[in-house]
Amino acid sequence: MSTGPAGHVARSTIRPYSETLDVTRGGAPLRTFLRTADGVAIDSVYEPREVVYDSSRADFREPGSGVDLVAGEGSDSGAGGGQRAPAFVVAHGFTGHVDRPHVRRVARVLARYGAVVTFSFRGHGASGGRSTVGDREVLDLAAAVGWARELGHTRVATVGFSMGGSVVLRHAALEEPDGGRVDAVVSVSAPARWFYRGTAPMRRLHWLVTRPSGRLVGRYGLRTRIHHRQWDPVPLSPVEAVPRIAPTPLLIVHGDQDGYFPVDHPRMLAAAAGEGGELWLEAGMGHAENAAPDGLLRRIGDWAVTRAG
Repeated sequence: MSTGPAGHVARSTIRPYSETLDVTRGGAPLRTFLRTADGVAIDSVYEPREVVYDSSRADFREPGSGVDLVAGEGSDSGAGGGQRAPAFVVAHGFTGHVDRPHVRRVARVLARYGAVVTFSFRGHGASGGRSTVGDREVLDLAAAVGWARELGHTRVATVGFSMGGSVVLRHAALEEPDGGRVDAVVSVSAPARWFYRGTAPMRRLHWLVTRPSGRLVGRYGLRTRIHHRQWDPVPLSPVEAVPRIAPTPLLIVHGDQDGYFPVDHPRMLAAAAGEGGELWLEAGMGHAENAAPDGLLRRIGDWAVTRAG
C-alpha cells in the first residue's frame, strides 16, 4: 500500500489532482483511502461533475435543466466546477459501502448537479476500523468533507441516509468540524433519537449490534465489522443536534412507509429545527438510499444547488 498526496493512503498509484482532472470539463474519478483524525483509513471515491457541451453556446449546462454550469470568475474551481454547484459528500446507511449499487446510483444522479464524494464508513466494505453505528463516524464524514475542500470546492453539501443521516446532522452541529462547516445538509430517513426499538427491523438491528452472534452475521454476511463496546459517553442525539445547525440550510427527508423509523422521527427533527429546517414527507417511500427514487434525488440536487450558493 502506497502513500498518496496530502497524506492519503492510496490503494493504487493516483496522480496528483491537477494532473488527473481538467477542472472545468470533468475527468476520471479518483479513489483513495483518507485518514481520519483518529487514524482510520476510509475508502473514498471522488467523481467530477457530469457536464455536457452545448454547441450552441460556449459554456456548459446540466443535462436537461438549462442550469448554467460554466466555471467563471467567483465560481467553484473544483472538478466539474460551476458557478453555483456544490460538491456533494454522500454518507451511506448502516451495512452499506461505497460500491453498493444504490450508493453508486445516488452518486450518478447527484453528479448532474455537482462533484460527488462517496466513502465507506469505518468497519464497512474496504475501510478500516470497526463501526460504532453513528458515533465516531462523524470523523469519517469530516475527512471526506475535508477532501472535497482540498480538491478546490468552496461549497459542500452533505447528504446522509439512515445512520449517515444522523451523522450529517451531528457533523453540521459541531462548531468547528475538521474540514470546516458545510454549506447545506440533507438528512434522509434518519432517526430522531438513539436506542429506538419500536419496529421489527430496528429490533433486528439491535440484535446485530449488541450480540456476539449478530456481529458475526454483520462481519461475514454484510461486510460490516461492528465494535463490541457500547457508547461511552453517549453521543449527541440527532434531535439535540438539529437546533445547532442553523444558519446552515437543512433539509429533512423521510418516507411515510419507512419500516425502520415512523414519521414521528422526522417530525421531531423538524420541530427541533424550527424555521432553520425544511421537511419533505415522501408518499409511498420506504427507507434510506435503497428506497429513494431518482426523481427525489434530483429534487435534492436542485435544493442543494439553490441553498448552498
